This record gives sequence, C-alpha cells and structure tokens, in this order.
Amino acid sequence: MKGGGYTDHCPQCLFSKHMDKNPGDRAAGCNGIMEPLGVETKAGEYIINYKCRQCGLTHRVKAAPDDNFERILKLAGH
Repeated sequence: MKGGGYTDHCPQCLFSKHMDKNPGDRAAGCNGIMEPLGVETKAGEYIINYKCRQCGLTHRVKAAPDDNFERILKLAGH
C-alpha cells in the first residue's frame, strides 16, 4: 500500500495502513489495515471513511485526484 506522496492510502484499492495518531507522526503503533467503508461528499469533495481492522479506529480522509474514481463511486453506493 503506497500513497501518492500527498495521501496515506493506495490510489487503486484505497486501503491504507494505520500508522499515525496525528497526520504524519507515525506514532500509532497499531499498523493494522485501514479499510475504506464508505464515502461522503462535502463542499464538492469526496471524503473516504475508514475503519482499522485491528483496533477499530475510525478515520476520514479526502480523496486525492489520482484515486480510483470507480472505487470511490462504488463505496458511495453509486
């Protein structure tokens, strides 16, 4: 799973790894898989909702321009 430098998730599958307590700090210690569970829109942007499969933490991240748009629409229920 590798983001594009400005994201914390894979642009194809949208999964990520639970690494941070706060963005960029790498202090979580969990290292679980963050599963994309849904998408919402806010001010014309897509927000991906995640849940860690290991510890249950929920987290939201803005979708990046190079993210798999078909996957985003599928998560949004379209």
